[in-house]
Amino acid sequence: MSVLPRPTALLCALVAAATLLPTATPARGSSASLTFGACPDSVPRPPAPDRVECGRLTVPLDRQRPSGPRIEIAVSRVPASGTPAERRGILLVNPGGPGGSGLPYAVTKRAKLPASVRRSYDVIGFDPRGVGHSAPVDCGAMGGLFTAPGADPVPTTPWAERTYLTSQRHMADDCATGAGAQVLPYLSTEQTAYDMDAIRAALGEPRTSFLGVSYGSYLGAAYVARFPHRVGRMVLDSVVGPWDWHDFDVIQSRAMLRARDTFFAWTAAHAERFGLGVGADAVRRSYLRVRRGLAADPVNGFGPAEFDRAVYRALGRTERWAGLADGLRAYLTDGSPDGLRPASAFDSPESRNYQAANRIVKCADGPVPTPREVVADIRRIRRVDPQPVLTGLEASTCAYWHHRPDHRTPLGSPAAPPVLLVASAHDPVTPIEGARRLREVLPGSRLVTLDDDYSHGVFASRGNACVDRAVAAHLVDGTVPAADVRCSGPGLPVTAAAAPSR
Repeated sequence: MSVLPRPTALLCALVAAATLLPTATPARGSSASLTFGACPDSVPRPPAPDRVECGRLTVPLDRQRPSGPRIEIAVSRVPASGTPAERRGILLVNPGGPGGSGLPYAVTKRAKLPASVRRSYDVIGFDPRGVGHSAPVDCGAMGGLFTAPGADPVPTTPWAERTYLTSQRHMADDCATGAGAQVLPYLSTEQTAYDMDAIRAALGEPRTSFLGVSYGSYLGAAYVARFPHRVGRMVLDSVVGPWDWHDFDVIQSRAMLRARDTFFAWTAAHAERFGLGVGADAVRRSYLRVRRGLAADPVNGFGPAEFDRAVYRALGRTERWAGLADGLRAYLTDGSPDGLRPASAFDSPESRNYQAANRIVKCADGPVPTPREVVADIRRIRRVDPQPVLTGLEASTCAYWHHRPDHRTPLGSPAAPPVLLVASAHDPVTPIEGARRLREVLPGSRLVTLDDDYSHGVFASRGNACVDRAVAAHLVDGTVPAADVRCSGPGLPVTAAAAPSR
């Protein structure tokens, strides 16, 4: 394996991971084939008779320099359970991010897919470059991101704005040092799209069918742009729109405010259950009391940054709303934030890798904001609501990035077959306007909308028969609806679960 001019965390991690997965063996020509074997412990085992197997594929770090440094991409496969006549090929899957590990996703997502899809496809998971077992990146302290309690992430004064920008600069410096400044340009969505096609070629398949959720939709659209004639059947779920990443983050932050207002109203409708006040305004005041209290006096490393991360996560799925409301009440009752704490540690190795890869990919994908633009956008968000949730403004650090992309990641192509887009009508993580905008660069595509739904992730996730039937028909039979599809959604939870005993 070739090495870069000087050691980097990325390549050191690559060497350390070399014994975890079987290596790809060269095939005739310039491509390689995949040899599958046992999987790392992080990959769950599916119930018998299904099986999961893993391997790795060596690819160029820079596709424009095929003889230059190389990295390894970790791949997993759950073979189709149907007969040879039922088989439709491979279905690559990606869970989102940027930064999400796809190696276990082949197992976990496949378990939720309709039986007809499981019978038709070998489900292929992979860790995108820089993630998990694919030469994972590490940005070290990342400008204090993992310090607990973290600084208040919502700057409200000129001094606080300067402090916020300084933290973003330090984050960019940490990524340049930790990952290696010379590799930053090559951990992009566009380069990952090339890796996807390398996986297709190594498996000997003529086409790539693909299911991408959240960021996975952006990755799928990038694959379409580069390889339109190799696209099989593609489903893009909970769609990221074709915006620059900072612009997307700002759009998301406004959608989060709409979702939070809906949460306040829903909680008020269950006033006896949650005890946070009668009326949405009263619930909002209770919410602000909790945040102000934690900002003034963090509890065991849990302050305003940790609170905002908990709120951000909870707003993305309505089934988490009751837990958020219970956590607010518990703090107001006994001063404990434990009900708001996530189950997994934010500073775990997996989380650190996710947060590093997230920034690196976003900053490699296209135009970056200036510090002045970052501050102006935060001020505009605060004019909508003085206390926003800015957890998703991850591309702010790109204002200080050590590499400036020379072009925007291309998305979509008129030469590709129709793509099926899926969206929840009120998803705060990937607002539905992203699906409508992306469809403009995917001619002939159709949009399946789950109306009256407020959660992120739809197909084989929300349990909606209308959505699942339309998507399965596309994947298995290639059916493209004659027009967009509207499915009736579940609405907000009708009743809240009983409060857990204390």
